[in-house]
Amino acid sequence: MSNTIIVGAQWGDEGKGKIVDYLTENTDVVVRAAGGNNAGHTVISNGTKYILHLIPSGILWKDKVCVIGNGVVMDPIGLLEEMAKLRGQGVTITPENLLISETAHLVLPYHKGLDKAREAKRGDKKIGTTGRGIGPAYADKVERDGIRTILMTQPEILEEELRDRLARHNATFAELGVELVPVEETVKIILEAAKTLAPHITNTTVYLHEAIKAGKNLLFEGAQGTYLDIDHGTYPFVTSSNTTSGGACTGSGVPPRMIDKVVAVGKAYTTRVGSGPFVTENEDIGDMLHNMGREFGATTGRARRCGWLDSVLVRYAVMINGADELAITNLDGLDGLDTVQICTAYTLRGKTIHYPPSTAADLAACVPVYETHQGWKQDLSGIRKFADLPPLAKAYLKRLEELTGARVSLVGIGPDREQTLVV
Repeated sequence: MSNTIIVGAQWGDEGKGKIVDYLTENTDVVVRAAGGNNAGHTVISNGTKYILHLIPSGILWKDKVCVIGNGVVMDPIGLLEEMAKLRGQGVTITPENLLISETAHLVLPYHKGLDKAREAKRGDKKIGTTGRGIGPAYADKVERDGIRTILMTQPEILEEELRDRLARHNATFAELGVELVPVEETVKIILEAAKTLAPHITNTTVYLHEAIKAGKNLLFEGAQGTYLDIDHGTYPFVTSSNTTSGGACTGSGVPPRMIDKVVAVGKAYTTRVGSGPFVTENEDIGDMLHNMGREFGATTGRARRCGWLDSVLVRYAVMINGADELAITNLDGLDGLDTVQICTAYTLRGKTIHYPPSTAADLAACVPVYETHQGWKQDLSGIRKFADLPPLAKAYLKRLEELTGARVSLVGIGPDREQTLVV
């Protein structure tokens, strides 16, 4: 039995979906424990591209069970759209292979209205949210004013609670001069969604513990990345949940002592979406990757900001996640470069530091300390064995191990499932 947590070692978009998909072959249950449909995982298998937002990537494998845990905030309309799209691509989704926690919280239309209104009000200090209502849904949860999925199995109570929330939020929208959420239309849509989703809703914590007792393997699929964690990320430019390994436990009900391994996923360079400091950001790297058709968000389509690999961030992520292994993706993105740089430390007001400072202002003031490596200047995309990687690419990966303190166990050299090398 082996229970593994997959986390992002950067600002998300590290290719976790690809790694989860690859590891699913040897697992039984894939669990999503945090975030909402602000996350997007892209998996390419046999030439077909699948984009997932709420449903764990394991849904693409037959005979696997996928769980949306209690730590997730779930947009029922978004989930139904995702299910319909995947079914249109031939993916089987039933109440037997997709389970939804009865204590997960709902993202509702008024949350999206609040999200967009608050972001617009921030002006130049925008966080760069996706506008999907994630923050306001988590805020309602913390304020003990949220609606849990269990009410989708109790339509009369759900309607009563919906009407109450809509009345209160529309009063707020009226004061802010924001467009009101149509009450009758919203109630009708959510109640219809409840009819479809109710068979999927269950006590997933009990299910997961029973699965562990039965000797099944669990894989926890991280959403976003370490530096979007509400506590450990580059606050306030973060998401509203715990995206680190500890969040997988609180967001699923599976305790830490039942976790066997943590794998941190990082790109061979660094990207982030939205606002906030980015020490190694490099416009030339961004232009190169965008011209290759890379680094556009799976959820928003936004061009990602790009830069050299920042081992300061990855090393700290390895530490706070307790990562045993690293999965390095997109190594092939650096194929054409004569030289490749790695940030090994920061200089902050004349002092060398080896960890990210806690304030956004201090991080923005950091200057990267680079070391330069010779590029391998070879197309890696057709390689299928780690042993066949060019020596300079292996040397780059070895240096990452030395700098981060974690062993590289998987290497991605392309988007397809087959383009994953086991070290």
